[in-house]
Amino acid sequence: MNLFRQFKPLTLLLPVAFLLLPDQAWALQSHGPPEGIYIHQLAHIFYAAALGYLFWDIGRNAFPGKGWRYLQLFCVLMILWNILTFAGHWLGFYIADADIIRSSGYFSSQIAGPISALKMTYFCATLDHLLSVPALFFLFMALRSLYHSSDKEEEE
Repeated sequence: MNLFRQFKPLTLLLPVAFLLLPDQAWALQSHGPPEGIYIHQLAHIFYAAALGYLFWDIGRNAFPGKGWRYLQLFCVLMILWNILTFAGHWLGFYIADADIIRSSGYFSSQIAGPISALKMTYFCATLDHLLSVPALFFLFMALRSLYHSSDKEEEE
């Protein structure tokens, strides 16, 4: 324990040093095709399955309170997000780079003509944030509600 106290200032300064003096993050491990996308797609399937189990388990146990309903809403929206994102990744194999025009970056994407159902579906699948942002809002509401309900139980 004494050793930790001696190095405590260093452990507090280390994260600051990493933020102020970044070099290489090495956070991504890129894989060549096809194993990278296989693993990524499997992750979407497993994440959706885990959320499905969590949704089912909350309903099976009939937990009382708004927080648990918010958590179930989070699960449903994130399952839908996983399905949409999985489809978007899959459709990405059938879309050429020239089919989507990104003249001013990612946020100004446009579909190159002629517009087909495949291009339109792929483009809509890139709007996955329309599901993930509300899902994260419901996760926040669930955690907040569960925190407040546990806080009330402790007061009693």
